[in-house]
Amino acid sequence: MSRKTSHIRKEEIKQAVLKIIKDSGIKAVSTKRLAAEIGLSEGAIFRHFEKKDDIIRSIVDDVSKDLIGRLKEIAEGDLPPREKLEKYLCATIHYLLENNGITILLLSEATYNNDSGMLDRLRYIFTSQRRYFEQIVRQGIEQGIWRKDVKLDDVSLLYMGIPITLNISIVLGVYPFDRRHFGDDMMAQINRLLG
Repeated sequence: MSRKTSHIRKEEIKQAVLKIIKDSGIKAVSTKRLAAEIGLSEGAIFRHFEKKDDIIRSIVDDVSKDLIGRLKEIAEGDLPPREKLEKYLCATIHYLLENNGITILLLSEATYNNDSGMLDRLRYIFTSQRRYFEQIVRQGIEQGIWRKDVKLDDVSLLYMGIPITLNISIVLGVYPFDRRHFGDDMMAQINRLLG
């Protein structure tokens, strides 16, 4: 049997961190639990990441590269604004479902971490998501698709609540959650708001 590459091991470690967060919360993330989750020794984890904070930073960097990169691509693409907005929302939801626990991680890091580098990374993710969303809505307003009196700040803040609501619904299971219709339901609300 061949050994896994360092890249594959790092991805396994990061996915295990997200699984632990989803299943038991961020306080449950320990190198011992992480090692048990992926079948490695604690020492093996440290061959791939110097410390636990490096794992978190790497996950946050993945969000910047993978999610924000995709959202930028959609916002700057050639589709009509309605299609862009739907694709944008679907890309966000798909990413969050594939990386369950990421929103909890990001919110926890933003709330409890005094690391200025981490806070800068998190600010970039938050402001980029809003900026690209506003770019799409602005384009739709300019083309006469949506109402001119829409306040971009307000509608983008409401949009930013969608990822949080999605993760809370999944993690807490506070009410029945239908993954198949969540995106359609949220898109209908955004369209209603935009007029």
